Amino acid sequence: MQHSAAEVIRDHFLGWQCRIRQIAMRQEGGRPSTGMRPRVLDRTGRELAPAMTILIVPREPAESTAFFRFQVQKTPDPRLVYEAGLAFLQADYFQQPKQFSDRMTALLQGDSPLAGALVAESSCVLTFEQFRQAYRLPCSVTELAAGHPDRDATIWHNRLFNPSLPDTVRVLAFQPDWHAAGATPPAS
Repeated sequence: MQHSAAEVIRDHFLGWQCRIRQIAMRQEGGRPSTGMRPRVLDRTGRELAPAMTILIVPREPAESTAFFRFQVQKTPDPRLVYEAGLAFLQADYFQQPKQFSDRMTALLQGDSPLAGALVAESSCVLTFEQFRQAYRLPCSVTELAAGHPDRDATIWHNRLFNPSLPDTVRVLAFQPDWHAAGATPPAS
């Protein structure tokens, strides 16, 4: 079956994201690597942020969100929450790239000027780079409302690493325009 160039770059990117996330979970204790923290540019190429941590979210996040929520709520000990969450993420969580949505999310503080600028602009360009691989992804940006499954997944995932995260955070969704995306070296 022939895949379009947009599908090839999307699938290549998701596979790459899963690989670098496996490495981060298994070798770096879950610390976000450079490939998980793209530069954020506006449409003109002006830098809005030198780095912003991005999550990839499962297409069906209910099961993992429930696990993350349970781990955070079952103990007040942040070390136990972190260890249980990390063990889950180190296992097979990132094994199947096709199980992840191509829409990414980011969690920002409620009063974040970056969040305000991105929502007002409703678009940006995310540039990812790690291990001699780079991607340039023009994205539409939306803020996810309370109760949205991807918002809940993002908040509870982040609470594994910071259980005291307030409810006032903002979760933004980034939908790449795969037809305008680029990869260096090219995806194949």
